[in-house]
Parts: sequence; C-alpha cells; structure tokens
Amino acid sequence: MARKITFNFSWIYFLLLIGIGYLLFNNQRSAAPEKIEWTEVQEMISAGDVAEITFVRNDFRGEVKVRPEKVAKYADKFAGGTPPRRAPQFYFLVSTKFDPEVSFAALNAELTPVEQFKVVIKNEEHIWGDILQMILPLLILILFWVLMFRGMNRGAGGPGTGGFNPFNTGKATPREADKSDAKVTFKDVAGLYGAKEEVMEIVDFLKNPGKYTALGGKIPKGALLVGPPGTGKTLLAKAVAGEADVPFFSISGSDFVEMFVGVGASRVRDLFRQAKEKAPCIVFIDEIDAVGRARAKNGGFSSNDERENTLNQLLTEMDGFGTNSGVIVLAATNRSDILDQALMRAGRFDRQIHVELPELKEREEIFQVHLRGIKLGDDFNVEFMAKHTPGFSGADIANVCNEAALTAARRGHEAVMQQDFLDAVDRIIGGLERKSNTIMTPAEKRTTAYHEAGHALVGWLLPYADPVFKVSIIPRGNALGLTWSLPEERKNWSRSVMMDHMCQLIGGRVAEEILNGEPSTGALNDLERMTGMAYAMVQYYGMSDKVGTLSFYDSTGARGYNLVKPYSEKTAQLMDEEVKAIVKEVHDTTRQLIDAHRDEFMRLGALLLEKEVIFAEDIEQILGPKVQPAADDRFVDKA
Repeated sequence: MARKITFNFSWIYFLLLIGIGYLLFNNQRSAAPEKIEWTEVQEMISAGDVAEITFVRNDFRGEVKVRPEKVAKYADKFAGGTPPRRAPQFYFLVSTKFDPEVSFAALNAELTPVEQFKVVIKNEEHIWGDILQMILPLLILILFWVLMFRGMNRGAGGPGTGGFNPFNTGKATPREADKSDAKVTFKDVAGLYGAKEEVMEIVDFLKNPGKYTALGGKIPKGALLVGPPGTGKTLLAKAVAGEADVPFFSISGSDFVEMFVGVGASRVRDLFRQAKEKAPCIVFIDEIDAVGRARAKNGGFSSNDERENTLNQLLTEMDGFGTNSGVIVLAATNRSDILDQALMRAGRFDRQIHVELPELKEREEIFQVHLRGIKLGDDFNVEFMAKHTPGFSGADIANVCNEAALTAARRGHEAVMQQDFLDAVDRIIGGLERKSNTIMTPAEKRTTAYHEAGHALVGWLLPYADPVFKVSIIPRGNALGLTWSLPEERKNWSRSVMMDHMCQLIGGRVAEEILNGEPSTGALNDLERMTGMAYAMVQYYGMSDKVGTLSFYDSTGARGYNLVKPYSEKTAQLMDEEVKAIVKEVHDTTRQLIDAHRDEFMRLGALLLEKEVIFAEDIEQILGPKVQPAADDRFVDKA
C-alpha cells in the first residue's frame, strides 16, 4: 500500500523566518563600514590611501575603499582594531549642496596619476527594501496569529481539516462516524440493561419510523446519558453509531467553548446545519456540562457570557422556532445536577437515561468482554471476581483485567492466575505495594496492626457493617495499612446502617486510644468520611430529632454561589451540636464493643503483626461467624 504523503505547513513558517532573518542580516552587513567625516576623507585622499569612492547621489552617501596595503594604517578606527573583510571600509555623509563631480575632480587634480582614485557616481533604487519595510510588520503579525491559534485549534480541527484555517473559526468540526470504522455494537456493551434498551429504541425509531408514527408518536428530540465516570456512557453512544444505519456526528462539549465572542453559538448553528442536511441522523455531544452549565451558576463571580450565548443557541436549535426533524441529540454527562433546567425540560432532552454502576450479574458480563484475548489460568473464576469488585465501574474492571495481565507478565506466568487478578484489585484500590522495611518503625507497625484490627473487629461484630474480606499492614500508596470490605450493594440506607458504618470507620481510632492511651494522625481519612456521613444525616436525610425532618440538600444546583445559607445561625449551631452528639454516640458504642472483646482484639492484632496479611477465615477463627442482621418477619405471612 502506497504511503500517503502530507505536506506540513510548518515548513512555510520556518522558511519565512529564515528569509526575514537573512534580509535583516544582510542589512546589518551593509552597515559594516565605519562612519567617518568628510574632512577625514579629504585627509585620506591627500595621503594617497584611497583606491575608490562610490557616491550614491540620491542618498548623499559615499563609500570609501582604501588601498589594500594602507588598510592597516587605519586599524584604530575599527571596533576591536579589525577592519571588515570586504571593501568599502568607510562611509561618509554629505549635505544636499554637495557636488560630487566638482569636488572629486578637484581632489584628483592635486594628486599624482599613481595616487589618484576611481570615482563611481550612481543613483540607487530601494524598491525591495521599501516594500520589505512596509510589509515586514504585517508579516510578523500574521505569522504570530497563525502560530498562536494553530496550536489552540489543532484539537478542535478534527481529522481531515488540514490544520488551522482562520476562516473556519466559527465552523463546527464534528467527527462523522463511517460504517467502516463503527466497530462497536450493542453486543460489545455488557450489562446496562435498562439504558441499552432505551437507546436501542431510539435506533429502532430511526430505522423504522413508520412503526411509531402510525400511532401518532413523534420522534424524541434528545436523550441524556447520566451516570458516574467510567460506566460506559460514551461506549453506549459508540454502539449507537455501530447499530444505526444513519449518519452519526460526535463532538465534545468543550469544542464549542472559544475565547472569541460568538464563535460557540456559530459552531452550534453550523453543527445542526450539517445534521439537518443528512437527517435522519444522530448528534452525540460528550461532556455536555462544559457548555450546558446552569446559567444561574454563571452569575456573580463566574460570569461567562460566551458560554451562556452558546447554551442559548443550543436551546434554540433543539426546540425553538426552527425545525430539526429527524435529528436526535444524544449527550453524556456525570454532572447532571449542574445542567441548566431549560436544557432538561421535555422537548429538548425528552429522556434521561441513567447509566449506573454495574451490579453483580452485569459485572460478570463486563469481565467476559474484557477477558477476550487474555490467557487465563485454570483457577480463574469470573463469578468470584465479580463478587469481589463491588462498586467497580466498567472502566475499573477493564483496568483490573489489564493490570492482572501485566502482573502475570512481570511474574513470568504463562497464564493469568486468580491471584494476579486479586493483586490487581489491591493495587487499584490501595496503590502500589511498598516493600521497604524502613517505612515504619516497630512502634508504628504495632500501632498500625491494632488500628486495622479495630476496623476488622467492629466490622465483623456489627450486623450492618460491611463484611471484612482482607486486612493488611503492608504499606500501599499513602496508607500504612488497609482493611478491605465487600460492601453490600444497597440503594437505600437506614439510620442503623449508617451508624454501623460510622462505627467501623472510627474503629481504628478507638483501637489506638485503647492500645496507646492517645490517638494518632493515622485516622484522618476515616474521620473525614465519618464526619461527612454525620452531617449528611442531619442536614440532608432528616435523621435528627432536634433539627427535625428537614433537608437542606440542593439537588437542582440553583443556589450556585449564593452566600446566604437557607437556615439561620441558630439552626446551624443546632446542627453542629447534633453532629457532635452522633459522633459521640458512635465513639462510645465502638469503645464498648472493643472493650467487651478485648482478648479477641489483642489476638487479632498479634496475628496481624505475625502474618502482615490475614483473611476472613483467620478473623472467623478468632471472632466466630460474621454477625448478621436480625431477620425481619413483620411482613411475612404466617398463616
């Protein structure tokens, strides 16, 4: 296959700079002769040292060429005592009344024929110099403009744009998916059952519009994919491009944002113009929050009129006086709470498709997708790995599979074993293992062991705490020790569940108080998370008797940078007191629990010091089976 040769316009700029530098250098070289006065020239002529004088009539300038054998005589007149290599060596300027023919003839008449000098009188034209002097500043400005904005627009130019073009600043440059490169289909999207079903319905509508319009239905204007990062929103859009037999335009929200006023709105208009020309089609805007942020939040300290103009144009194009029949807009964001309400109303984004973190069955399917091409060992169990990765997104699972393969390669394995996957999960959650023996002193290692033993004991004995899977005092990342739990995938948390989780968080801090009689700084992250949960209970979930069933959570984001709190100072003080009361209750409960099982706690810490890593089986041998919640039979039919 012949290689396509592309021309790099950077060479034009490089050659232009060289040309300008050459002209400037030559201009400097022309000024190399030393300036002398006319009286000095007369003395040099009288001494017979001048070989030739060239006089430019229209510049009133004369250039003196000294005889070669006489040049050394005037060395002190040159900078550094070194005369120029080329003649002339000197130049002089005269007044407009100077008559060169008469003056030079008179001087030559006083000399002998051997001492006489040659006279050349001419008029010199400076056409190119004058032209260069006129256009050089303009060329420098144009060059600066091109070099500055070429880099800024390189990413926004898209493939095939040929670099920066100042006349395309207001043009949208979406990437149109071709059938030849749309390789992702719905078969490649594992899990996401509800989201995939809704998106497939949009594709079906474009393929068979008569099936829906026959009953009076209308094509939806747009669908918004909402979910945490890494859950597969962009992958779902790629699958739409692979399944649909219609043009598919993809663009990022940041491509509309520009430093020039009006460019963003112009690009929105141009995007929808291109889409309407090829309707029916799909337009996908990734990270739409870059341009769709609520206008209320742009007021005050963060005003950005250009972004608001771009958003207004997007609102108009999606549902304004103009018609965009056959154009469906798909958008993805993980910040739906900050989007403008006008963008979210029916008639624009008619559907909000929530792409949540995968559940157990979905994680198994996602593992199956990313395990393609990986040589697995005989002990690998995909169901086991799905159970041990709760809360992992699709991107996290892909990272686990890749990291496991790299780990197996480093260890020289012929296949990727189960332990390689477990170590990959540990590395992703806790960071790279630090094996140096100088990281902790013996006292710090002992404190860390009993700190983690406190987490493990509280998590094992409280019914609603997450079951502990593994405890380690091998430093990873910034942590000196870690306790791995397998959280239950709850959608609704009761007060009892939150209290048990906070007890598990503070278990390490309480263990340090029991062991050393004072706390240390090792519980910073635990205290941060516990305090956040306590404030959420009081301020958001209405779980405080004194504050009442009130919630100050702002789900719309409309408050923005409002400096006025939605509650009084007295209420704020009351909330602080309630949070302190909850934290004290959590602390006292945890202290009583560890004191009641002090022997088991000490054995657990000693086992950690000995092995450095223990698992659920080791904990069960000391504490017995994991305490489970009491069976709730209030709604069971006992008849």
